[in-house]
Amino acid sequence: MGTFNQQESNLERVFSDVACYVQTIVSPEQAQAVIDTAFRTARVRLQPAVIILPHDIQGVKMVEPEPEMWVSRSSAVAPSTSIVPPHSELLKAAEIINAGQKVTFLVGHGANGATDELLEAARLAGAGIVTALRGKQVVPSDVPYHSQQVGLLGSVPSLHQMKGCDTLVLLGTNYPYGQFLPATGQARAIQVDLKPEQMGLRYPTELNLWGDVKSTLSPLIPLLHETTDLDWQQTVADEMVRWESEMDAQAMAQYNDGVNPRRVYYELNKRLPERAIVTADAGTTADWYGHHIRLRRGMMGDLSGRLATMLAAMPYAVVAKFAYSDRSVICTIGDGAFQMLGMNELITIKKYLDRWQSPQLIILVLHNNDLTQVSWEMRTEDGNPVWNTAQEVESVDYAGWAKLLGFQGITVTDDDQIADAWDAAFAHQGVTLLDAHTSKNVPPLPPHITLEYAKNTAKALLKGDPSELGVIRDSATAVITEGVERVKGKLHLGDNTDDSGDTSSPRSE
Repeated sequence: MGTFNQQESNLERVFSDVACYVQTIVSPEQAQAVIDTAFRTARVRLQPAVIILPHDIQGVKMVEPEPEMWVSRSSAVAPSTSIVPPHSELLKAAEIINAGQKVTFLVGHGANGATDELLEAARLAGAGIVTALRGKQVVPSDVPYHSQQVGLLGSVPSLHQMKGCDTLVLLGTNYPYGQFLPATGQARAIQVDLKPEQMGLRYPTELNLWGDVKSTLSPLIPLLHETTDLDWQQTVADEMVRWESEMDAQAMAQYNDGVNPRRVYYELNKRLPERAIVTADAGTTADWYGHHIRLRRGMMGDLSGRLATMLAAMPYAVVAKFAYSDRSVICTIGDGAFQMLGMNELITIKKYLDRWQSPQLIILVLHNNDLTQVSWEMRTEDGNPVWNTAQEVESVDYAGWAKLLGFQGITVTDDDQIADAWDAAFAHQGVTLLDAHTSKNVPPLPPHITLEYAKNTAKALLKGDPSELGVIRDSATAVITEGVERVKGKLHLGDNTDDSGDTSSPRSE
């Protein structure tokens, strides 16, 4: 190192921003301690750990560490993470929750394993529940007051919860989009997390509890008063009925320039088998995953979290098959990410397929020849037209590539083919690639369209967006569908409240 030699690279520096522990092994005596520490740290900090083992050190003879200075005789046993805050802090938390009239739980990936305790606490507090994208699997979708996600990929009921709650309890989440959280001073807030450095970052919390969510909720539950006022919880449940109706209608909308990607996820959701595992990539796959996939108890789902990086869906799916080889795994990925990594990962799947108890692995590729999420961000965030040089993805016969490797390949070019394609995929005890030729112009509409969102989109189109006609046509279809469904829901329930919380005529939608 430090001599500008061939292939010299400071790997510790490369990985330092994402890994909780990065070390280079430079001697045999050091190896055991570094490896043990990496595993312990990864399990406790819930982050990647990186060990760098240089080639010349790999050839050095291993020696048993002696009991002397500068040598560590280490343990591979990870510390328990069942951390419980002091009883005095739990009493403070109970006082805050018991005083709330409109309590909302925001649940993240850090709450895994705490499903029963979380539902019991919500029952006692009359709380509504919102999950971060990585927390979907923590709360079953059939809980009526679970309003799924909040934010650009979220639901109207979740947005209303954040606008209306007087108490916010963040459980195992580092949800980063502060603009969708309650206004400062609106809600009393508590955060429970194993990572103390991440508490109080997103919202001015009144109480931060350093602890495991499950271990913290267990002694907290006996301190909670059972509320008899369930109006808040019922409001969330009623709004979710309307939201699901809107999502169904959006999925059934027809577009002229390709399959409706929402319909692909809608039909997948209807067919998810028990204990299924679903992975999603960063991009519009995450939009449709959030809007249409409903994980029941026992199911799992994941995608890249804080880094929101492309490519994750395929390796996550492969890892899922190694960890749970008896389960059905469904990978949902865009064509841009699939070209970057997914196509080659199919070779990895072919290599290891015979090691899995169940060979069923389904890969859905959204084939629209565009890096669609960024294309929409260019329009809605920057007011710029799409620059095709950066955004266009070369069209490839993905189903044909799967067949070349001996897998089942199915091409879908029409909405009416989607249901049969999924039926064929789930009937096949092997690997299936579903190549869905979807429209790139279906807008990933947020639950509330801001003036800035609309103005920037209009600016982009006026500047000469190459997909202008398709964007206008498909956006109009999506917005009209949204408006019709919201008006129908409000007329049905006699509700004259718009998304901003103002009272007005249903025609305002």
